[in-house]
Amino acid sequence: MKFILISISVFFLWTHSLTAQTITAYTTAQAHSHNDYEQKRPFFEAYEQQFGSIEADLFLVDGALYAAHNRVDITPDRTFKRLYLEPILSQIEKNKGNIYAQQDLTLQLLIDLKTPAEETLEALVATLNPYEQILAPKGPVKIVVSGNTPSPEAFDRYPSFIFFDGRPENTYTPDQLKRIGLISQAFQKYSKWNGEGDLPEKEKKAVIKVIEQTHQLGKKVRFWATPDNIQTWKTMMSLKADYLNTDKVMQLGDYLRTAPR
Repeated sequence: MKFILISISVFFLWTHSLTAQTITAYTTAQAHSHNDYEQKRPFFEAYEQQFGSIEADLFLVDGALYAAHNRVDITPDRTFKRLYLEPILSQIEKNKGNIYAQQDLTLQLLIDLKTPAEETLEALVATLNPYEQILAPKGPVKIVVSGNTPSPEAFDRYPSFIFFDGRPENTYTPDQLKRIGLISQAFQKYSKWNGEGDLPEKEKKAVIKVIEQTHQLGKKVRFWATPDNIQTWKTMMSLKADYLNTDKVMQLGDYLRTAPR
């Protein structure tokens, strides 16, 4: 009898995690602005669309953090503080502690480290430390570190407001999994589809498997480098991917608000 009760409890928790991850209607809260710093107006174009996730690549150069795709793109005015931190703080002050005027909306800031993990994370933590109250798990902005991340064994060396971008092929301990804020992988790892016509069935099954396995862990999943068009957005929604990856911020925002389902 005891074994049956335990089994039922485990099954309930498992199905609950799946239910918690099921998206019934997609909005811009499920949109991810990939390489956001390359937009004409970094942060603001995605923010004004109420995107749920924004991505910035970071370089540590001479003690300062810069948002750029390559080191050669760095200019003095493209600091992380100016492009992202200051606008976030300004909006939270404007919205009285919330990142968006709509209080139930949050923002994921995915930070892709392009310089070595240890020193870049040290600088990022020092920059964010004064603002811990606005960062998850306490506040409405979730910091997820990707790119050059430390080994999972080192996750617990960092403050609780630093989460990490996991990989579906990795196995994490329960404590490590608590620090995983998102699970991501390149779409090309599972498919060569170009976004035209239907996603081939074999490749579709591979993508579905990753999504389902991630949801069983109670985590959200994102695929990067997906084709960036309406057919792909529709396909990823039908497969229940948690974030729609795009470089076309305005187009995806318009589509999610106006397209028939």
